[in-house]
Amino acid sequence: MFLVVGLGNPGSEYAANRHNIGFMAVDELVRRHSFGTWRNKYQGELADGEVGGERLLALKPMTYMNKSGQSVGEVCRFFKIPPERVIVLHDELELPPGKLRVKVGGGHAGHNGLRDIDAHIGNSYCRIRLGIGRPHDKALVHKWVLSDFGKADQTWMEPFLDAVARHFPLLLRGDQGGFMNKVTLATQPPKPKKDAQPKHDAPKAEGEAKQPKNSSASARLKSDEDADQRKDG
Repeated sequence: MFLVVGLGNPGSEYAANRHNIGFMAVDELVRRHSFGTWRNKYQGELADGEVGGERLLALKPMTYMNKSGQSVGEVCRFFKIPPERVIVLHDELELPPGKLRVKVGGGHAGHNGLRDIDAHIGNSYCRIRLGIGRPHDKALVHKWVLSDFGKADQTWMEPFLDAVARHFPLLLRGDQGGFMNKVTLATQPPKPKKDAQPKHDAPKAEGEAKQPKNSSASARLKSDEDADQRKDG
């Protein structure tokens, strides 16, 4: 069994925030793979289902971002899920919008949700970093993450979240590189290669006579023959 955690803040006022892209990704995973209904348990919303032959529990902690570890810890202890089988989806300022990276272990890089999870279960879990970009001014970061995605963001968000949910089985099989590659191709398909066109000589005008390769030499020879005939005459 795997535990898949989406990070965000509860409440309608936060629902469309950049900080809540983890919630959005888990919602799409549950929808695409037809999980059971959400239940209020373990200080969060919990749904169960199956992806790629693996049983999954999906969790959205309702403790607010900086206390996410409380809910995650409760679920892990009750279902005896080791950190190595926990996957956390969260927003990432250091990646451009629509980009993602998969990382196992390591530091929390100042992310309050990850910081609290580390405190409750350690840091050996897998995290999927979902890029939201960052503002040009560092002082605006707090406002940036707690502001809503704009209408223009929907052009990349919908295919991005769909690809994450669709290719999730690769991640469960341990193919992190394949998962990242498939999501990247789905959201930014490569440009088609141009067909190589054979080079052709420019078409000759209709009625244009073909000139022999040594036309200049032939002309000189003809001129010499004419001069000899005039001398003989």
